[in-house]
Amino acid sequence: MTALIVVASALLGLAIGSFLNVVIWRVPRHESVVSPPSHCPGCDAEIAPYDNIPVLSWLILRGRCRRCGVHISARYPLVEAGTGAVWALLALRFHDSWALGAYLVLAAGLIALSLIDLDTFLLPNRIVYPLTIAVVVLFGVAAVIGDDGSALVRALIGGASAFAVFLLLHLVSPRGMGFGDVKLSFVLGVSLGWVSGPTVFLGFFLAFLLGSVVGILLIVTKVRSRRDHVPFGPFLAAGTLLALLAGEPLLRAVGR
Repeated sequence: MTALIVVASALLGLAIGSFLNVVIWRVPRHESVVSPPSHCPGCDAEIAPYDNIPVLSWLILRGRCRRCGVHISARYPLVEAGTGAVWALLALRFHDSWALGAYLVLAAGLIALSLIDLDTFLLPNRIVYPLTIAVVVLFGVAAVIGDDGSALVRALIGGASAFAVFLLLHLVSPRGMGFGDVKLSFVLGVSLGWVSGPTVFLGFFLAFLLGSVVGILLIVTKVRSRRDHVPFGPFLAAGTLLALLAGEPLLRAVGR
């Protein structure tokens, strides 16, 4: 059963990754993610269903449009494959939990938000708010079905605590901590808190650690200067996912 859940999640994740590519491109441009159908960025021709198979179509077409031959970014299959891989790992980790659905939705939202943040330095409310509502509702459903009200209470406390800390950081240094990160922190705290209180701390610690290391490397290699802004959303996403997937062994190792 575990293998079935993992495989099903991976395949569904590939399809969701294809949709996330649409979200990543259209949401910052304030376009509908439903219509019109996917089209070539070069000739604007509608992409046929057989040319829209996740990863496989890009490989068959060698990364080019069938009609005009314009190059199609490798980001598209990478997002699809990455979403499938993350969903498979989450399914392996939470296959026996009613909260799996919440974590899959969370991962999809974080992938979209991370790439949008890298492109635009923004975390759009059009994604953050629906993501927060959907994840909290799914955790609520998991608590009812699994008769685990304590986990939901712990999750909400984690979300409120994270939001309070990030809001304080924003008030102290608005340039250093954007309000988009503050809004995102609540759903991250909820998701980490469902597992445990220490997992909340670990997730945000990893986010700040990754952000610091990458920031230093960018400055040392002169890719960015000290004055340049580096989006923090991708690090929040990475820290959260790492804590969810590997938090238990990491916490056990620290506790020894």
